[in-house]
Amino acid sequence: MIPLKSAEIPKMSLDPALRSRIESLLQANRVVLFMKGQPSMPQCGFSAKAAGALNALGVEFAHVNVLADAEIREGIKVYGDWPTIPQLYIGGELIGGSDIIEQMANSGELSQLLGLPPIDRTPPRITITPAAAEMLANAVEDAGPGSALVLAIDARFQPSFQIGRLDPNAIAAESNGVRVQFDPASARRAEGVTIDWIDDFRGKGLAIDNPNAPKAVQQISPQDAAAKVGAGELLLVDVRPADERALASVGVPFRTFDGNGRAELEALPKDTAIAFLCHRGGRSQAAAEAFAAHGFAKVFNVAGGIDAWADEVDADVGKY
Repeated sequence: MIPLKSAEIPKMSLDPALRSRIESLLQANRVVLFMKGQPSMPQCGFSAKAAGALNALGVEFAHVNVLADAEIREGIKVYGDWPTIPQLYIGGELIGGSDIIEQMANSGELSQLLGLPPIDRTPPRITITPAAAEMLANAVEDAGPGSALVLAIDARFQPSFQIGRLDPNAIAAESNGVRVQFDPASARRAEGVTIDWIDDFRGKGLAIDNPNAPKAVQQISPQDAAAKVGAGELLLVDVRPADERALASVGVPFRTFDGNGRAELEALPKDTAIAFLCHRGGRSQAAAEAFAAHGFAKVFNVAGGIDAWADEVDADVGKY
Protein backbone atom coordinates (compact mmCIF):
# COMPACT_ATOMS: atom_id res chain seq x y z
CA MET A 1 0.00 0.00 0.00
CA ILE A 2 1.34 3.42 -0.93
CA PRO A 3 0.57 5.99 1.80
CA LEU A 4 -1.15 9.16 0.76
CA LYS A 5 0.83 12.35 0.90
CA SER A 6 -0.58 14.93 3.32
CA ALA A 7 -1.87 17.06 0.44
CA GLU A 8 -3.75 14.05 -0.93
CA ILE A 9 -5.61 13.22 2.30
CA PRO A 10 -9.29 14.03 1.69
CA LYS A 11 -10.98 16.37 4.14
CA MET A 12 -14.18 15.32 5.85
CA SER A 13 -17.19 16.45 3.85
CA LEU A 14 -20.01 18.46 5.37
CA ASP A 15 -23.65 17.52 4.84
CA PRO A 16 -25.24 20.16 2.55
CA ALA A 17 -28.19 20.65 4.88
CA LEU A 18 -25.90 21.23 7.84
CA ARG A 19 -23.74 23.61 5.82
CA SER A 20 -26.87 25.54 4.94
CA ARG A 21 -27.83 25.77 8.62
CA ILE A 22 -24.44 27.16 9.56
CA GLU A 23 -24.40 29.64 6.69
CA SER A 24 -27.87 30.84 7.62
CA LEU A 25 -26.66 31.52 11.18
CA LEU A 26 -23.67 33.46 9.91
CA GLN A 27 -25.71 35.46 7.41
CA ALA A 28 -28.31 36.41 10.02
CA ASN A 29 -25.74 37.66 12.56
CA ARG A 30 -22.60 39.69 11.93
CA VAL A 31 -20.87 38.40 15.07
CA VAL A 32 -21.39 34.77 16.10
CA LEU A 33 -19.63 32.86 18.86
CA PHE A 34 -19.87 29.08 18.76
CA MET A 35 -19.23 28.08 22.37
CA LYS A 36 -19.90 25.53 25.07
CA GLY A 37 -22.75 26.83 27.20
CA GLN A 38 -24.07 30.38 27.21
CA PRO A 39 -22.31 33.72 27.81
CA SER A 40 -23.97 33.97 31.22
CA MET A 41 -23.02 30.37 32.10
CA PRO A 42 -20.11 29.04 30.02
CA GLN A 43 -19.42 25.32 30.28
CA CYS A 44 -15.66 25.49 29.72
CA GLY A 45 -12.88 27.90 30.58
CA PHE A 46 -12.02 28.68 26.95
CA SER A 47 -15.61 29.60 26.14
CA ALA A 48 -15.71 31.76 29.27
CA LYS A 49 -12.58 33.63 28.12
CA ALA A 50 -13.99 34.21 24.64
CA ALA A 51 -17.39 35.42 25.82
CA GLY A 52 -15.74 37.54 28.50
CA ALA A 53 -13.52 39.28 25.96
CA LEU A 54 -16.53 40.16 23.79
CA ASN A 55 -18.59 41.29 26.77
CA ALA A 56 -15.73 43.49 27.97
CA LEU A 57 -15.80 45.31 24.63
CA GLY A 58 -19.55 45.83 24.95
CA VAL A 59 -20.19 44.20 21.58
CA GLU A 60 -23.49 42.52 20.77
CA PHE A 61 -23.03 38.98 19.52
CA ALA A 62 -25.10 35.92 18.79
CA HIS A 63 -24.03 32.68 20.40
CA VAL A 64 -24.57 29.03 19.59
CA ASN A 65 -24.36 26.50 22.41
CA VAL A 66 -22.72 23.55 20.67
CA LEU A 67 -23.44 21.32 23.67
CA ALA A 68 -27.12 21.56 22.80
CA ASP A 69 -26.60 20.62 19.14
CA ALA A 70 -24.27 17.72 18.36
CA GLU A 71 -24.54 18.29 14.58
CA ILE A 72 -23.41 21.91 14.89
CA ARG A 73 -20.73 20.96 17.38
CA GLU A 74 -18.99 18.65 14.91
CA GLY A 75 -20.09 20.46 11.77
CA ILE A 76 -18.61 23.84 12.67
CA LYS A 77 -15.20 22.20 13.11
CA VAL A 78 -15.41 20.91 9.54
CA TYR A 79 -16.96 24.11 8.14
CA GLY A 80 -14.10 26.34 9.28
CA ASP A 81 -11.42 23.64 9.30
CA TRP A 82 -10.84 24.56 12.95
CA PRO A 83 -10.71 21.62 15.39
CA THR A 84 -11.68 23.27 18.69
CA ILE A 85 -14.48 25.22 20.37
CA PRO A 86 -15.05 28.14 20.85
CA GLN A 87 -14.97 29.73 17.41
CA LEU A 88 -15.69 33.36 16.59
CA TYR A 89 -17.06 34.46 13.22
CA ILE A 90 -17.34 38.09 12.12
CA GLY A 91 -19.05 38.87 8.83
CA GLY A 92 -19.08 35.18 7.98
CA GLU A 93 -15.30 34.88 8.38
CA LEU A 94 -13.63 32.70 10.99
CA ILE A 95 -11.52 34.76 13.40
CA GLY A 96 -10.28 31.97 15.65
CA GLY A 97 -10.52 30.50 19.13
CA SER A 98 -10.22 31.89 22.63
CA ASP A 99 -6.49 32.65 22.55
CA ILE A 100 -6.75 34.60 19.29
CA ILE A 101 -9.89 36.41 20.50
CA GLU A 102 -8.17 37.40 23.74
CA GLN A 103 -5.00 38.56 21.96
CA MET A 104 -6.96 40.63 19.44
CA ALA A 105 -9.12 42.14 22.18
CA ASN A 106 -6.08 43.13 24.24
CA SER A 107 -4.21 44.59 21.27
CA GLY A 108 -7.19 46.65 20.06
CA GLU A 109 -7.34 44.76 16.75
CA LEU A 110 -10.73 43.25 17.57
CA SER A 111 -12.22 46.67 18.38
CA GLN A 112 -10.93 47.97 15.05
CA LEU A 113 -12.35 44.99 13.18
CA LEU A 114 -15.75 45.52 14.82
CA GLY A 115 -15.75 49.26 14.15
CA LEU A 116 -15.63 50.13 17.85
CA PRO A 117 -13.83 53.13 19.35
CA PRO A 118 -10.18 52.48 20.25
CA ILE A 119 -9.79 50.92 23.67
CA ASP A 120 -8.22 52.83 26.52
CA ARG A 121 -4.78 51.26 26.95
CA THR A 122 -3.69 53.43 29.87
CA PRO A 123 -1.99 51.16 32.45
CA PRO A 124 -3.63 51.33 35.89
CA ARG A 125 -1.72 52.65 38.87
CA ILE A 126 -1.19 49.75 41.26
CA THR A 127 0.66 49.18 44.52
CA ILE A 128 2.18 45.80 45.38
CA THR A 129 3.57 45.56 48.90
CA PRO A 130 7.05 44.07 49.37
CA ALA A 131 5.60 40.93 50.96
CA ALA A 132 3.21 40.38 48.05
CA ALA A 133 5.91 41.23 45.51
CA GLU A 134 8.15 38.49 46.86
CA MET A 135 5.40 35.87 46.69
CA LEU A 136 4.27 36.91 43.21
CA ALA A 137 7.80 37.06 41.82
CA ASN A 138 8.43 33.54 43.11
CA ALA A 139 5.23 32.29 41.49
CA VAL A 140 6.24 33.68 38.09
CA GLU A 141 9.74 32.24 38.40
CA ASP A 142 8.35 28.82 39.32
CA ALA A 143 6.04 28.91 36.27
CA GLY A 144 9.04 29.12 33.95
CA PRO A 145 10.19 31.33 31.08
CA GLY A 146 7.51 33.14 29.10
CA SER A 147 5.12 33.31 32.07
CA ALA A 148 3.39 36.40 33.40
CA LEU A 149 0.98 37.45 36.13
CA VAL A 150 -2.52 38.22 34.89
CA LEU A 151 -5.09 40.00 37.04
CA ALA A 152 -8.71 39.88 35.89
CA ILE A 153 -11.41 41.92 37.65
CA ASP A 154 -14.94 41.07 36.60
CA ALA A 155 -17.99 43.33 36.42
CA ARG A 156 -18.72 42.63 40.10
CA PHE A 157 -15.15 43.65 40.96
CA GLN A 158 -14.21 40.11 41.93
CA PRO A 159 -10.45 39.70 41.31
CA SER A 160 -8.75 36.62 39.92
CA PHE A 161 -4.97 36.17 39.73
CA GLN A 162 -3.59 33.68 37.21
CA ILE A 163 -0.28 32.72 35.66
CA GLY A 164 -0.57 33.30 31.93
CA ARG A 165 1.65 33.75 28.92
CA LEU A 166 3.84 36.81 28.69
CA ASP A 167 2.30 39.23 26.20
CA PRO A 168 4.55 42.21 25.42
CA ASN A 169 1.56 44.01 23.86
CA ALA A 170 -0.77 43.57 26.85
CA ILE A 171 -1.78 46.45 29.08
CA ALA A 172 0.62 46.07 31.99
CA ALA A 173 1.57 47.84 35.20
CA GLU A 174 4.55 47.35 37.49
CA SER A 175 5.15 47.83 41.19
CA ASN A 176 8.09 46.72 43.33
CA GLY A 177 9.60 44.97 40.34
CA VAL A 178 6.53 42.84 39.62
CA ARG A 179 4.75 43.18 36.28
CA VAL A 180 0.99 42.47 36.03
CA GLN A 181 -0.99 42.12 32.79
CA PHE A 182 -4.63 43.21 32.37
CA ASP A 183 -7.36 42.95 29.79
CA PRO A 184 -8.80 46.40 28.90
CA ALA A 185 -11.86 46.15 31.16
CA SER A 186 -9.83 44.88 34.12
CA ALA A 187 -7.28 47.66 33.64
CA ARG A 188 -9.99 50.28 34.12
CA ARG A 189 -11.34 48.51 37.21
CA ALA A 190 -7.86 48.09 38.70
CA GLU A 191 -6.96 51.79 38.94
CA GLY A 192 -5.52 52.41 42.41
CA VAL A 193 -5.60 48.82 43.70
CA THR A 194 -3.28 47.68 46.47
CA ILE A 195 -2.09 44.06 46.46
CA ASP A 196 -0.83 42.72 49.78
CA TRP A 197 0.15 39.36 51.28
CA ILE A 198 -1.56 38.60 54.59
CA ASP A 199 -1.11 35.91 57.19
CA ASP A 200 -3.45 36.70 60.09
CA PHE A 201 -6.96 35.97 61.39
CA ARG A 202 -8.32 36.52 57.86
CA GLY A 203 -6.26 33.64 56.55
CA LYS A 204 -3.15 33.38 54.42
CA GLY A 205 -2.88 34.66 50.88
CA LEU A 206 -3.17 37.66 48.60
CA ALA A 207 -5.48 40.50 49.63
CA ILE A 208 -6.60 43.03 47.04
CA ASP A 209 -7.97 46.38 48.17
CA ASN A 210 -9.83 47.96 45.25
CA PRO A 211 -11.12 51.52 45.84
CA ASN A 212 -13.38 51.18 42.80
CA ALA A 213 -15.36 48.23 44.19
CA PRO A 214 -18.85 48.95 45.48
CA LYS A 215 -18.72 49.77 49.14
CA ALA A 216 -20.01 47.16 51.55
CA VAL A 217 -23.50 47.74 52.83
CA GLN A 218 -23.48 49.16 56.34
CA GLN A 219 -25.95 48.07 59.00
CA ILE A 220 -27.86 50.80 60.80
CA SER A 221 -29.98 50.40 63.91
CA PRO A 222 -33.65 51.41 63.79
CA GLN A 223 -32.94 54.17 66.38
CA ASP A 224 -30.17 55.70 64.30
CA ALA A 225 -32.20 55.39 61.11
CA ALA A 226 -35.20 57.12 62.69
CA ALA A 227 -33.01 59.93 64.03
CA LYS A 228 -31.27 60.52 60.69
CA VAL A 229 -34.54 60.45 58.76
CA GLY A 230 -35.97 63.00 61.19
CA ALA A 231 -32.92 65.23 60.70
CA GLY A 232 -33.21 65.02 56.92
CA GLU A 233 -29.87 63.19 56.66
CA LEU A 234 -31.18 59.87 55.39
CA LEU A 235 -33.72 58.63 52.85
CA LEU A 236 -35.67 55.59 54.07
CA VAL A 237 -36.96 53.06 51.53
CA ASP A 238 -39.43 50.35 52.50
CA VAL A 239 -38.93 47.55 49.97
CA ARG A 240 -41.98 45.53 51.07
CA PRO A 241 -45.05 45.34 48.82
CA ALA A 242 -48.15 47.37 49.63
CA ASP A 243 -50.02 44.48 51.30
CA GLU A 244 -47.25 44.06 53.87
CA ARG A 245 -46.97 47.78 54.48
CA ALA A 246 -50.70 47.78 55.22
CA LEU A 247 -50.02 45.40 58.10
CA ALA A 248 -47.28 47.54 59.64
CA SER A 249 -45.57 50.78 58.61
CA VAL A 250 -43.13 53.17 60.24
CA GLY A 251 -44.27 56.59 61.37
CA VAL A 252 -41.56 58.56 59.55
CA PRO A 253 -41.36 59.58 55.87
CA PHE A 254 -40.29 56.78 53.54
CA ARG A 255 -40.18 55.87 49.86
CA THR A 256 -41.16 52.61 48.13
CA PHE A 257 -40.46 50.67 44.95
CA ASP A 258 -44.11 50.99 43.86
CA GLY A 259 -44.67 52.04 40.26
CA ASN A 260 -41.57 53.85 39.00
CA GLY A 261 -40.24 54.17 42.54
CA ARG A 262 -37.14 52.10 42.00
CA ALA A 263 -36.18 53.89 38.78
CA GLU A 264 -36.65 57.26 40.46
CA LEU A 265 -34.42 56.21 43.33
CA GLU A 266 -31.72 54.89 40.99
CA ALA A 267 -31.70 58.29 39.25
CA LEU A 268 -30.76 60.11 42.48
CA PRO A 269 -27.20 61.42 42.99
CA LYS A 270 -24.87 58.57 43.88
CA ASP A 271 -23.88 60.26 47.16
CA THR A 272 -27.47 60.16 48.48
CA ALA A 273 -27.62 58.40 51.85
CA ILE A 274 -30.27 55.65 51.60
CA ALA A 275 -31.42 53.08 54.15
CA PHE A 276 -33.53 50.08 53.16
CA LEU A 277 -36.18 48.46 55.35
CA CYS A 278 -38.17 45.23 55.09
CA HIS A 279 -39.79 42.74 57.49
CA ARG A 280 -36.69 41.35 59.19
CA GLY A 281 -33.75 42.62 57.12
CA GLY A 282 -33.21 40.02 54.38
CA ARG A 283 -34.89 41.64 51.39
CA SER A 284 -33.65 45.08 52.38
CA GLN A 285 -30.07 43.75 52.51
CA ALA A 286 -30.41 42.46 48.93
CA ALA A 287 -31.84 45.81 47.80
CA ALA A 288 -29.03 47.70 49.52
CA GLU A 289 -26.40 45.50 47.84
CA ALA A 290 -28.02 46.11 44.45
CA PHE A 291 -27.89 49.88 44.95
CA ALA A 292 -24.28 49.66 46.12
CA ALA A 293 -23.42 47.76 42.94
CA HIS A 294 -25.25 50.50 41.02
CA GLY A 295 -22.71 53.00 42.35
CA PHE A 296 -24.36 54.41 45.49
CA ALA A 297 -21.71 55.10 48.11
CA LYS A 298 -23.84 55.62 51.25
CA VAL A 299 -26.09 52.59 51.50
CA PHE A 300 -27.51 51.14 54.73
CA ASN A 301 -29.66 48.21 55.78
CA VAL A 302 -31.98 48.68 58.75
CA ALA A 303 -30.94 45.81 61.01
CA GLY A 304 -33.82 43.61 62.08
CA GLY A 305 -36.34 45.30 59.79
CA ILE A 306 -39.67 46.62 60.91
CA ASP A 307 -39.90 44.02 63.68
CA ALA A 308 -36.85 45.59 65.31
CA TRP A 309 -38.29 49.05 64.61
CA ALA A 310 -41.38 48.10 66.64
CA ASP A 311 -39.20 46.86 69.52
CA GLU A 312 -36.70 49.69 69.58
CA VAL A 313 -38.37 52.81 68.18
CA ASP A 314 -42.16 52.72 68.09
CA ALA A 315 -44.23 50.17 69.98
CA ASP A 316 -47.33 51.27 68.05
CA VAL A 317 -45.90 49.72 64.88
CA GLY A 318 -47.63 46.39 64.46
CA LYS A 319 -45.92 43.04 64.12
CA TYR A 320 -46.96 40.27 61.76
